[in-house]
Amino acid sequence: MGRFDALYARVPVWLQNGMVSAYGLYWRWARFGGDYPRHLQGYLQREHFTAEEWQAYQARLLADVLKVCVQHVPFYRHAWTLAEKRGALDGDLSQLPLLEKTHLREQDPLFIRSDRNPLIKFRFLTSGTTGTPIACTYTLGELRNSLALREARSARWAGVSFDQPRATFSGRMVEPAPERETHIYRYNAAEKQVYFSAFHLKPATAFRYIDALRKHHVRWMTGYAVSIYLLAKYVLDQSIETPDISAIITTSEKLTAEMRLVIEKAFKTKVFEEYSTVENALFASECEHGRLHVSPDVGVVEILRPDGTPCAPGEIGEVVTTCLVRTYQPLIRFRLGDLAAWDPEPCPCGRQMPVIKEVVGRIEDVVTGPDGRQLVRFHGIFVDQPHVVEGQIIQEDLHRFTVKVVPTAGFGQEDVQEIQQRMLQRLGLGVEVSVETVSEIERTTSGKFQAVISRVK
Repeated sequence: MGRFDALYARVPVWLQNGMVSAYGLYWRWARFGGDYPRHLQGYLQREHFTAEEWQAYQARLLADVLKVCVQHVPFYRHAWTLAEKRGALDGDLSQLPLLEKTHLREQDPLFIRSDRNPLIKFRFLTSGTTGTPIACTYTLGELRNSLALREARSARWAGVSFDQPRATFSGRMVEPAPERETHIYRYNAAEKQVYFSAFHLKPATAFRYIDALRKHHVRWMTGYAVSIYLLAKYVLDQSIETPDISAIITTSEKLTAEMRLVIEKAFKTKVFEEYSTVENALFASECEHGRLHVSPDVGVVEILRPDGTPCAPGEIGEVVTTCLVRTYQPLIRFRLGDLAAWDPEPCPCGRQMPVIKEVVGRIEDVVTGPDGRQLVRFHGIFVDQPHVVEGQIIQEDLHRFTVKVVPTAGFGQEDVQEIQQRMLQRLGLGVEVSVETVSEIERTTSGKFQAVISRVK
């Protein structure tokens, strides 16, 4: 636990809200200040490009980023052959090898371009659904670009805005005490944002989440699809009256038809799915017709067969992406580990942006605590654990958990205790956590492993 987190955990709730709001002031400047309006205007203007305009615009961005990789990014300068570098300078992605997540985990600094050293940088960690998290480095401009993208192609498509009061489900540990049920959120007054705890959600606390929506006049909700779905289930089970909200935008996990039905019934509003990554190598969002459009100005998205050839429309294949907007740490032909298919049918909305018909996977098993709380997104267990290469959490029954760890040579009892402490903080004191060191974690036939497995029916 970091010093700030330790201090936060010791102060009263009113002061925690003050700390969150003070931090929110800084983040409002970092995300929505400076050249944010220019980025937003660009996304809005390009939205109605013709297919030919998209092709030309994307080709220009791709040529620029591949030139940067050849000249200024140490990893590509050393890993690519002369023939591959020539292909890159010609703008031909098919001549370049696929990039594995292990490359980024193990050689993260080598992906940072050497010709720039911006004063302000941000480091974000991926969810680690296929292992330990990956560090992604953003410049200030890239951060603002990413928020302008979400405003233009996600929030506004759903009829809402980041200027309006919102509620968010994410992996933030907003309530440090696992046993406390009365304070399940913190409020960022600077952005009129309610931060919900994804770790305190259970039938007994559901009404508190709804009360928070009502108290803070929340206009829309976003975040983990499974958390929002579970809250919706509890709302219907308990016949809880919900306030009017304009839209819900789900992220981070695949939204199934059943989940959408339950959420829309509980909150009496439309649900929009967002498919994106922390790496910002891909962004797809639902339009008013419920079709999942890929933004060509964010990345080049390929859906490939096992032999590396492009899939036909409707054919499921592996998603491979190339960053176009993040050029400080560019990722070229990056394997996301997801499976998807292109939609062969044009969208009635008229936007000439590719449409994904189906995204396969990305639903994590839900972990159930002894007191009935249901939780998702346990990647925080392995964040800032320098002696953990990979980790997996297995729920054996309501009270017993096994954490499998692939360790480095420095792994010891302190690391074991830290993992156990983090588990107890999320699940409460009534659980038993054993930590096992293993040489490797079993993969599926597709080469992935589940970060979270629940054997509780």
